[in-house]
Amino acid sequence: MNDRRERARLDGTVSADVCVIGAGFTGISAALHLAEQGHRVVVLEAVRIGFGASGRNGGQIVNSYSRDMDVIEAHYGAETARALGNMAFEGNRIIRERVAQYAIDCDLKDGNLFAACNERQFRALREHQQLWARYGHDRLELLGPDEYRREIGSNRYRGALLDHSGGHLHPLNLVQGQARALESLGGRIFEHSPMSELLHGQPAVVRTPGGEVHAERVVIAGNAYLGQGPGQHSVPELLQRSMPCSTQMIATEPLDEARARALLPTDRCVEDCNYLLDYYRLSRERRLIYGGGVSYGGHDPASIEAVIRPKLLETFPELSDVRIDHAWSGAFLMTLNRLPQFGRLNDNVYYAQGYSGHGVTCAHLAGRLIGEVIRGESQRFDAFAGIPHLPFPGGRRFAVPLSALGAWYYALRDRLGI
Repeated sequence: MNDRRERARLDGTVSADVCVIGAGFTGISAALHLAEQGHRVVVLEAVRIGFGASGRNGGQIVNSYSRDMDVIEAHYGAETARALGNMAFEGNRIIRERVAQYAIDCDLKDGNLFAACNERQFRALREHQQLWARYGHDRLELLGPDEYRREIGSNRYRGALLDHSGGHLHPLNLVQGQARALESLGGRIFEHSPMSELLHGQPAVVRTPGGEVHAERVVIAGNAYLGQGPGQHSVPELLQRSMPCSTQMIATEPLDEARARALLPTDRCVEDCNYLLDYYRLSRERRLIYGGGVSYGGHDPASIEAVIRPKLLETFPELSDVRIDHAWSGAFLMTLNRLPQFGRLNDNVYYAQGYSGHGVTCAHLAGRLIGEVIRGESQRFDAFAGIPHLPFPGGRRFAVPLSALGAWYYALRDRLGI
């Protein structure tokens, strides 16, 4: 990471126009938009900037949501689908605007690929291209069995869909760069300052072990890590309709240039089309960063390398002699309908969470929409807030085994190509 400075913990009482809980993509994006509007902003972070999913994710800029427009229209109507469709590619643009505006060094590269592992998935990619074209996104290129090999040096796939507008980056450096931009505008960030209590009122009071913030408005942006540490306030209203899930990644030793280019000749990132998908990209040092799998409930396997290395070798068997230098995991927050949860706890407390694996772009969109709703423009925020969210079947006790059983079923279908 580019910035190893630690910010001070909150000590004493401070006041703000807006207090943001969580210094990840959602919280920092919202705080930066609000500071640009002239608000006095204080951000409270339980650990370090980007400690959660924002700093540990696969670094892929993937457009849209974890459920696509046809599913949204079928379940929530044409008006909601149009509203969300008009915003489906905006998070990507926000990231690029931030990188350019604030000169953020985060290894930004263009292009991401969706790779089909069987004929059924390839047909679905063709339909995906046509669906996105209905919403004005025409930068998708369908690559057949021979064409995709100019992008991916693997025999595993039937074809791929290249999104020229997507891309990949160093996620922790992206969120740190935006945090520095926030501070340049007068925003204050306190690390090691978890929310221990939230007192509703005018003003609201957010307490930490070392102090408290009095704020006219509060933004809750803790996502899967909200209330997870000792003494943290859990906000039970936000726990009932979401579930933390863990995903794992490994990073190889640095590869020589010829070997790296044989794997990914154009240096784009890839995710496959399986229900439990694999995703990978090259880092600046030409390490192959490879991720995959989901542990429902947020628990980690005993050995991350033992889980992910076989997936890597299924895609690139020629890497059997390559050393794995790093292995890590992180939690994302999943909702039952796989759509993000935006809303209000009351008149001056807002939240955004539950991106279900599409948080890099959607969290940046959330930050902009929070900025809009706080300045009195609620229409776009309410397009998300109006989507109903049901609890997982079986409640908190049975959500994990039932989700795992469903994932096993869909993974079997992927293996059989049906």
